[in-house]
Amino acid sequence: MKKRALLSVSDKSGILEFAQELDKMGYEILSTGGTKRFLEENGVNITAVDEVTKFPEILGGRVKTLHPLIHGGLLAKHDDSQHQTEMAENGIAPIEVVCVNLYPFRETIIKPDVTVDDAIENIDIGGPTMLRSAAKNHAYVTVIVDSKDYAVVISELRAQSSTTPETRRRLAAKVFRHTAAYDSYISNYLTELTGEEYPEGLTLTYELEQPLRYGENPHQKAAFYRSPLGSDFSIANTKQVHGKELSYNNIQDANAALQIIKEFKMPAAVAVKHMNPCGVGTGETISGAFAKAYEADSTSIFGGIIALNREVEAETATQLAGIFLEIIIAPAFSEEALEILTQKKNIRLLTIPFDGTKQDKWNTVSVEGGLLVQQPDTFSYKDAEIQVPTDRQPTEAELEALKLGWSVVKHVKSNAIVVCDSDMTLGIGAGQMNRVGSAKIALEQAGNRAKGAIMASDAFFPMSDTVEAAAKAGIKAIIQPGGSKKDQDSIDMANAHGIAMVFTGVRHFKH
Repeated sequence: MKKRALLSVSDKSGILEFAQELDKMGYEILSTGGTKRFLEENGVNITAVDEVTKFPEILGGRVKTLHPLIHGGLLAKHDDSQHQTEMAENGIAPIEVVCVNLYPFRETIIKPDVTVDDAIENIDIGGPTMLRSAAKNHAYVTVIVDSKDYAVVISELRAQSSTTPETRRRLAAKVFRHTAAYDSYISNYLTELTGEEYPEGLTLTYELEQPLRYGENPHQKAAFYRSPLGSDFSIANTKQVHGKELSYNNIQDANAALQIIKEFKMPAAVAVKHMNPCGVGTGETISGAFAKAYEADSTSIFGGIIALNREVEAETATQLAGIFLEIIIAPAFSEEALEILTQKKNIRLLTIPFDGTKQDKWNTVSVEGGLLVQQPDTFSYKDAEIQVPTDRQPTEAELEALKLGWSVVKHVKSNAIVVCDSDMTLGIGAGQMNRVGSAKIALEQAGNRAKGAIMASDAFFPMSDTVEAAAKAGIKAIIQPGGSKKDQDSIDMANAHGIAMVFTGVRHFKH
């Protein structure tokens, strides 16, 4: 009896050559629909599945392979006498090779004009069933879901007329990962349609972007996975045009830089170290914006990550080339800029479109044994119900600076304090165990530049000591959420020193 292979694919890449090789080795090839037509048109001998089952495809193709003569051939144990007897009694022949990939459900739902009916019709039933049957029975059946595996299967079949048990198990594991991911796309799509926020189970799927040399430290293994349906504006969607491989810490810092730079419409530059901004600048040009970001903290920017929201041209590239930087991210680099920056062998240059509209609806953070899920913090100054509880109102210039401070402070690890003027940060205090500690760091970094500047705080002041420290440094306006039982103490302190204070009503904790 000829060995049998069942081929049914939506991705035709490599399938003709694979089928031709099986044909040469004497396999009877079963197929359906478009795959059958494609292979026959290219001269491959095909047996239609309905010739085997003696049952036509029905319901518009929804039912064609769901039949005992197919699944018996997939699930039978070749060394089980009872199975062999039952197969003989029922006219079932074994199927040794299965190559199936699935209806393009993910590709369908990302189309902007997709309808629910289109999505539902692209939920594959027969394909996953055949894959799971063959993968369960991988002791006897070789199952392929990825065209990248055609070559190794053909090589082993040529060499020894069968694949190795190790290859069959590896391919079976790949199949179950594939069907699990496929089901997760479907379940998440339908869950979103129902509007259910917190389903009883949450299944997420990611695809390997790249193995990493190591994690946060050289003794830790690491890899980078991407969400196939994730945000457009993601480090996973950047294109690396120069430099050595990204590290775990590079990716974390680059992600932080992207989250900050997307706050700005005007030309802006962001410098990040250890996932905190160390300098943010805006200007009429991207060159001017970067000059401000550099001036904000010319020490900490050393070895940092830079994100810019305009194309990098020669002038900006010359500025950047004068500093040791790990990564530069921008929408594009001019030819002159690339010529300048690629003189540095190791610097990573990444590009990403700034016009993407798709954003993640949830942020996830892993904890030992679990996962935290929350909405992204998209609250901005324009969303706030601004109150000014102090005697003095902020000036127009101070309001512009307060808006900048509020845009930056939400991205600084709590407790967070930002000192800035209208176009650049002057001092940033992050991650201290008390708020006045962060304020002292930010004010010390700002130095004399704090005189006439503003201060932004990610959360309310539990004591008036932060306002007192700001007053001593010459701060003229403060923006903070408000909401403390001791708000009046801070208001009184601000009034005593002629400081304008703005309440936003919303805090920006970032851990």
